[in-house]
Amino acid sequence: MATAMIKGLLHQDYPEEKIMVADPDPVRRQELSALGITVFPENPAMVAGAEAVILAVKPQKVEEALQGIEFPSGVPLLSIVAGYSTARLEKLLPGACVLRAMPNVAALVRAGITALAPGKSAREEDLAWGKEILQAFGRVVLVDEEMMNAVTAVSGSGPGFVFSFLAALTDAGVLAGLPRPLAGELALQTLLGSAKMAAESGEHPVVLREMVTSPGGTTIAGLLELEKNGFAGTIMQAVYAAKKRADELG
Repeated sequence: MATAMIKGLLHQDYPEEKIMVADPDPVRRQELSALGITVFPENPAMVAGAEAVILAVKPQKVEEALQGIEFPSGVPLLSIVAGYSTARLEKLLPGACVLRAMPNVAALVRAGITALAPGKSAREEDLAWGKEILQAFGRVVLVDEEMMNAVTAVSGSGPGFVFSFLAALTDAGVLAGLPRPLAGELALQTLLGSAKMAAESGEHPVVLREMVTSPGGTTIAGLLELEKNGFAGTIMQAVYAAKKRADELG
């Protein structure tokens, strides 16, 4: 995700010389250096000269990543760590102005959506900075932090669920007798077109579903099987399980 953010900033003509990154992996450092940015092997050296910091590590690695850092007072810290509250970060880094965000993997193609929440230490200018950075790779919505774990489950984990549906729809086409390349093309464009229709029409998904559901037709026959197998309930349970896991991480 950090790489996606860096590429998004560079695509928006953010100055290369203003982007610094730290990574302990020498292979990753070489890959990142190829982007034209400044790369450090250790976090403290990078943070010492930073005007703002983005924390992009696994939840289990936060304390290790912050070890030895003397965080400059008044510097904004934007965290994209899943399930990690601003209160915990403010306790670890008393001088930081903490923001919490949850982008999703669609940031890689600059079509993501990111939820942004300020911590108690964040100022208006910190929030404006965070929003400007995050808009480089998609839409930004401001939320209360108490919603963030639910956001993580819907838009953070959501792409994984969507990709699973796409794979299943493709496999279903193969089962029905289509060559896999054709099944994949049909499934993907159907997903893209349906999403575009939902975005542009402003109609509720149920209304759109009714538009393609003729009495006694093929779609209603398929929808019956989805309902018999608990399709809607399974999706809700998946999102709820992801939210519970985010709660545990925090």
